[in-house]
Amino acid sequence: MISTRASYRDIPLYSPAKKPCRVDLSDNTNLFGTPPAAERVLRAASLRAVSAYPAGYSPDLRRAVAAYAGVTPEAVTTNCGSDGIIDSAIRAFLEPGETLAFMDPTFVMVPLYSKMNGVKAAPVPLRADFDIDAEALLATGAKVIYLCAPNNPTGTGLSRAAVERVAERAPGLVILDEAYVDFASGPGFLDLARSRPNVLVTRTFSKAYGLAGMRVGWAVGAPALVAEVEKARGPYMLTALSEAMATAVLTEDGEWVKARASEAVTNRERLRGELMELGLRPLPSEANFLMVPLPGATKVAERMRERDVNVRAFQGLTGVGDALRIGSAPWPLLETALAALRESLR
Repeated sequence: MISTRASYRDIPLYSPAKKPCRVDLSDNTNLFGTPPAAERVLRAASLRAVSAYPAGYSPDLRRAVAAYAGVTPEAVTTNCGSDGIIDSAIRAFLEPGETLAFMDPTFVMVPLYSKMNGVKAAPVPLRADFDIDAEALLATGAKVIYLCAPNNPTGTGLSRAAVERVAERAPGLVILDEAYVDFASGPGFLDLARSRPNVLVTRTFSKAYGLAGMRVGWAVGAPALVAEVEKARGPYMLTALSEAMATAVLTEDGEWVKARASEAVTNRERLRGELMELGLRPLPSEANFLMVPLPGATKVAERMRERDVNVRAFQGLTGVGDALRIGSAPWPLLETALAALRESLR
């Protein structure tokens, strides 16, 4: 048998416990319908989108993002989801054996990317108020620091003071993952990517923009920084169809996206009230989901799947313990999920 890299042997496949369910609230995707512009592009697509290579580095989408973000196209990179950008940035700016620091808990793929790229992981627990510990992150000396704002899986936001402290003092790259920024009460940190040479802000079309199946992410940073990420990215990472759909949604469906995101937030808070009636205490959320501390969450999630509802269970999260993560959705789906939860808690 061919021997594998020793560092790969204990890397698990990404496979959260789930099964096909009528109501799936486990992925935090947009369950409010398909963006109209994406539907139009899909109906008008030609067979050439299948038989020919796409553009190497997504120039149409880069121009659209540049106009949206107030930067030049040279300051924009794209990839197969924002996680593809995060992986590329780690590869571009860290040699094997160097340190990647990140919040703990945070996006589950980040520790895996540290192993995949042969770098040292330095998880730093969140503070009791779920903000980042800026001084502890800086004390790692990491050449790349990853921050998620709002954070997945907790849903909590990060303070501007702490983020700016990290960006100002970090010895290298700061990656700011804003996959859920469209649901947050504040504007996010895109301004730091425009003003600082060491900040890369990533966003995605998989959540508020309703294109999870097309796998499109983008990021903004200084052109010199982006050029290095583009090298690690490589060409042809977006299909012609996914680039066309993302470009159309970004340029045409802004009001549709805002309306769906607003409904998700409204329903999230309505869900919070119902959960509190059950004696549960969800964490504050700036995302389109609630993190609900619950001992034995894994067993509860299993019982909910038996009732055709899928939510995400976590075990032993730092500072949280066991918990369920429940995505926001149209209210009838949440009513079904609440009924399943009530039965599963008995």
